[in-house]
Amino acid sequence: MIRRTVAVLGLAAVFAGCSKKDAGTADTGLMAGGDTGAVATMADTSMVNTPAAALSDANIFYLLDRANMMDSSGGSIASTKGTSSEVRDFGQRMMRDHHSLRQQGADLAKKLNITPEAPANDTTQAHMDKMMSTLNGAAKGRDFDKAYIDGEIEAHKAVLEMATAAASAAQSADLKNLIQKAAPAIQAHLDLAQQIQGKLK
Repeated sequence: MIRRTVAVLGLAAVFAGCSKKDAGTADTGLMAGGDTGAVATMADTSMVNTPAAALSDANIFYLLDRANMMDSSGGSIASTKGTSSEVRDFGQRMMRDHHSLRQQGADLAKKLNITPEAPANDTTQAHMDKMMSTLNGAAKGRDFDKAYIDGEIEAHKAVLEMATAAASAAQSADLKNLIQKAAPAIQAHLDLAQQIQGKLK
């Protein structure tokens, strides 16, 4: 159950596939040390075969929105299910920060008159549903804490990679700027998750 939870929480790795496939690297490498079999299954979607350059600004807004939605939703569960106060606090921070990032994206899309649109053959909703089901079904305790934090580390690494690819593909200077301004917050989340992970071992 824990390995499956880690794999599902690392779902944002699917987004990074847009650039990883283009670079000729294996998608399963995004979850180094994780359940690569489960990740390979999750990453085996048409979406990961979409070169980053083929993403429109509408696609990028959609992917960023989904990444923020997943992290905020997962944080909501961790904020109540976490055993460690640090894990609960981290979950609350994910809710707050990713809700804010999501709102900034929605506001910019509205300003630019861009309607977020899923890339062809997108499967992010199915992945999100699976992640939420797994988190909701996981037993509260140390194993949940570790699985959640491990997954958050991999997810934030993947989102940083996706953001780099998205910034390169974005046509709008405002969208590029939004992504570049968000990157330090995502890096700070990754750094904090790694600190918490060290205490959970």
